[in-house]
Amino acid sequence: MGVSGCGKTSIGKLLAPMLGLPYRDGDDMHPQANIEKMAAGIPLTDEDRWPWLRDIGTWLAEQPNGAVVGCSALRRSYRDLIRSLCPGVAFIHLHGDFDLLLSRINARKGHFMPASLLQSQFDTLEPLSADEYGVVLDVVDSPEALAHQAHRWLNQ
Repeated sequence: MGVSGCGKTSIGKLLAPMLGLPYRDGDDMHPQANIEKMAAGIPLTDEDRWPWLRDIGTWLAEQPNGAVVGCSALRRSYRDLIRSLCPGVAFIHLHGDFDLLLSRINARKGHFMPASLLQSQFDTLEPLSADEYGVVLDVVDSPEALAHQAHRWLNQ
């Protein structure tokens, strides 16, 4: 979980094979209307997100041995919805400095999420609470190092 540019896709694609689990990018699960809205620089509302989050939680729950999915899950209520559909889900919060993430977003090609929406994601972000099963990792480390850190934490 985390805001745009934190490495959810890159790290998820590295972590899933380490765990022997399938990976799915939450961005690929957005309805077209959400993608068009974000591409136009318009932040999603909770009403836009609920069906998408339900789809993510349902997909996770349908994986018999578990799975890895990259999903922003910015608010506690979003994570609660996913947990209600897939109890026991663990959240790896990829956290980073605004300027670092902005530079990453500006450098990537072909992604629908414009840099102009990063501030709205930071404004929406509710960090993991002490009672949520998860860990926060700082994205200053390489994707490979972060995937290994997440793997170690999950296997504790």
